[in-house]
Amino acid sequence: MKISLITAVLNRRSTIQDTLNSVKSQSYNNIEHVIIDGASKDGTLDLLRKYSSAKTVLVSEKDSGIYHALNKGIAHATGDVIGLVHSDDILVHDDILTIIAEAFTNPSIDAVYGDLQYVSAIDTTRVVRHWKAGKYADFKLARGWMPPHPTLFVRKSVFEKFGVYDTSYRISADYDAILRWFGSGQINTHYIPEVFVKMRVGGESNKSLQKVIQKSREDYRALRSNKIGGLGALAWKNASKIGQFFIR
Repeated sequence: MKISLITAVLNRRSTIQDTLNSVKSQSYNNIEHVIIDGASKDGTLDLLRKYSSAKTVLVSEKDSGIYHALNKGIAHATGDVIGLVHSDDILVHDDILTIIAEAFTNPSIDAVYGDLQYVSAIDTTRVVRHWKAGKYADFKLARGWMPPHPTLFVRKSVFEKFGVYDTSYRISADYDAILRWFGSGQINTHYIPEVFVKMRVGGESNKSLQKVIQKSREDYRALRSNKIGGLGALAWKNASKIGQFFIR
C-alpha cells in the first residue's frame, strides 16, 4: 500500500528541513511525498530540490492559498492513502507510517487518526498543548468534536467520493471537509491513541484576533452547511480546547 504525504509550503526555510527529515526517516518504505510550493522566495525551494528523491513530487508555482495547494497535491497523489504533513509539522518518530499502514490493512477502514501535540515554535521538545482525540462517535460532531486534522489519514477514495477541500473557506476548509466526510455516515474510522505529529504553535487560524473571529465565522458556516449543528456546537468546539493545555 502506498501512502502519499502532501506538504503545502510557502517561505518556510526555517522549519521545512525538520519536516523533510521526519518524512525521510520513516521506516515504512512505500511513501510518496508530494510537495506543493507556492513559489517561495526565501530559499525554501532550493532546500526542497536538494532533498528531492525518486519518491518526491515537487511542484512550485503560485497558488490561491493552502487549501488550493492541498487540492493540487491530492490531484498529483498516486497513493492508496493520503495524509498531510505541514511545513511546520514533524512526524514524531520513525515508525508512525508503519503503524498507520498496519491499521489500513483492514479493508473496511477508511480513515485513521491519532493525537496531536502543539509545541513551541523555537523548541519542539516543549509541549504547549496536547490534543487527545478519542474515539469517534456520531453524536460528537454536534458537540464540536473533530479529529486533529494533521493526524488524519484517509483513503484516496474518500476524496473521490465526498470531495476535496472547499476553497471558499480560507481557514476552516479542513473542518468543513471533516464534517462532510464523517457526517456522511459512510466512512469507517480507526483511532490510534498515540501522538502522530508535533505541530509548531503560531498557525494561520490563531495568529490574530481578526483571524480567530474569521475562523469562528467559517466554523459556524461549515456546521450549518453540513447540517451538523450551530452556535452550541461552536461553543463546545472552542471550550474543548481549554483542557488540552493541561493534559500531558
